Amino acid sequence: MSNTQNKSAEHAIQAGYTLDYISGKPIKESKKEQVRQRIVRALIHEYGFSPEDMALDYKLGGRKKVDVAIFHHGKEHTIENLGRAVVCRQEPKAGKGAVRIRDFEQAAKDLDEIESIMCEVEAVQYGLWTNGLEFFFLEKEQKRFETKCNPIGDWPIADESIGTKEVISDAYTRVADNEMLKITFRRCHNFIHGNEGMPKDAAFWQFLYLIFCKMHDENLRGKLRQAWVRRFWAGPKEQFEAEGRKAIRKRIEELFTEVKKQYSNIFRGNEEITLSDRALAFIVSELAKYDFTRTDVDAKGVAYQELVGVNLRGDRGQYFTPRGVVKLVIEMLDPKESETVLDPSCGTGGFLVATLGHMLKKFRDEAKSSDDSSTGFLNDIERLKEYAGANVYGADFDPFLIRAAQMNMVLAGDGRGHIYNINSLEFPLGHLADLEAAKQEIPLSSIDIIATNPPFGSDIPITDKHILEQYELAHSWESDGEGGFRNTGVLKNSVSPEILFIERCIKWLKPGSGRLGIVLPDGVLGNPAAEYIRWWIMRETQVLASVDLPVESFIAEANVNILTSLLFLRRKDEQEKHREALGGIEEYPVFMAVADKVGFDRRGNKLYKRTPDGEEIVEPRQHIERIRIGGRFVERTLTRSEKIEDNDLPVIAEKYREFQKELNG
Repeated sequence: MSNTQNKSAEHAIQAGYTLDYISGKPIKESKKEQVRQRIVRALIHEYGFSPEDMALDYKLGGRKKVDVAIFHHGKEHTIENLGRAVVCRQEPKAGKGAVRIRDFEQAAKDLDEIESIMCEVEAVQYGLWTNGLEFFFLEKEQKRFETKCNPIGDWPIADESIGTKEVISDAYTRVADNEMLKITFRRCHNFIHGNEGMPKDAAFWQFLYLIFCKMHDENLRGKLRQAWVRRFWAGPKEQFEAEGRKAIRKRIEELFTEVKKQYSNIFRGNEEITLSDRALAFIVSELAKYDFTRTDVDAKGVAYQELVGVNLRGDRGQYFTPRGVVKLVIEMLDPKESETVLDPSCGTGGFLVATLGHMLKKFRDEAKSSDDSSTGFLNDIERLKEYAGANVYGADFDPFLIRAAQMNMVLAGDGRGHIYNINSLEFPLGHLADLEAAKQEIPLSSIDIIATNPPFGSDIPITDKHILEQYELAHSWESDGEGGFRNTGVLKNSVSPEILFIERCIKWLKPGSGRLGIVLPDGVLGNPAAEYIRWWIMRETQVLASVDLPVESFIAEANVNILTSLLFLRRKDEQEKHREALGGIEEYPVFMAVADKVGFDRRGNKLYKRTPDGEEIVEPRQHIERIRIGGRFVERTLTRSEKIEDNDLPVIAEKYREFQKELNG
């Protein structure tokens, strides 16, 4: 199957318009249209429908029309060939709490429209009503004297019916579309929080228990191969019947018992799934659709972080490093398979997950294992698990975040999770739970790469003398009159944490080769009072790169209104420092960049590249994907014109690679 558009030169569309993903034509961008286009993308990329078999606003006669019509493959767009119908509405506004997810009975009035279409149009077998957050899938049952529209958990993929065995219980699942996975996670969390009456944090953990069960089930597939029997699944009608819900619970509780044993470093063993049968069945049905192992690591990280953000945003906003910044840091550090990576203030694990995504891409590029039907991809995943188990480490002093990071890593493909509950600034001293393990596995001077965004600000100073006396930079320094500084030996009463983190990270690196990428407030790099810090950094390290970030980088996602920079350093060894102490530091090139745009504005609205007239530029983009049709995999190429994100960060990563290449000849 192939569908291409003419590869015209770069062109533009009026602001306030978007491109219809089916036809490629401009269409006015309303809130309802945003939902519809999201659904269309999912129907094409997740379900395998061909754009040629779809149409928007298909008239049925009279005033009735279908928002998205799907016709039998390769057939004419006539009412006799209309197999599936979609009705879309705009997404409901989120108030202070979660949006309540209704069941079919509660949504009966809204469903009248799609049901009447299904009853009136004989050919329509499946229907969907959605507002972008609620999804009501229906299947038509034609009886002798009546037509019924029965609820089902999901549509079958293109050219299949829900009677197909593998849709119900076999190993068939699909790769998640990025936007749809975010919505699925949000739906699940909202269902527990809004429908079960649980507090947000309790809902969060219940949902994560089920994510663990799902990942455990998929991991067994990799280990057992042919002997594997899938247990994390829900039949299309199971969640609507009492017996079906009980059967789902039995399968999941069996998995959860295994999960608690397998991840004894994360679970205490007394955790329980306290969801009602109805809520449990709903969430299993939602998650069972997807193959998390094959779904893009970045897509899972984005969905997970959005969910964690609902629970941690606000007073804990400092733990969120925007995804674009995280990706840039990892791409510029470019970890190798043999190198260890540590984030000593890992929060929810963003840098660590990005490292796994970066490494998996390398493995796949090496092996060229893009065939999802082969064992190649699973071999790459096993290789990723081995790499993560041996080389990827995180630390944080907040036990809540430790668990959140461990779960994020398991979701990304790490089967073990070296995330330590320690105070990195106190290390190797301290008293927290994982201190002894960390001292053995990540001693100072042992790490190849550190990527981190430490907590910063004078409002959270370090005042503990026990910690401060470990640090050169916790002392007062004075000018030596020759352009340098000397340590007076006088300990300060309080020091901002980011200053201590700079020293701790450098001392954690291997001398001579260890590399650091760190987010810092601009004051450290520009404030005259911090000159001694910059001098100390130059003495201890080679500066590889400096990237200035705009205020938008952190304000939308982390609610931090502060200018920041990324600093990249290599730790010098003692011989190098000794030579330079005698002969001075020779000049060397440093990569420097300023990012003006990061893809979104201060309110988090996406930004796209525009012409001087203010029109948004679009260009053809190719999607090559393998989709499963009729029990076999088919390769399909789709070329679609899409808006171009106005984001300097990927360009900076590319320019840094070029700089490194020139430098190394």
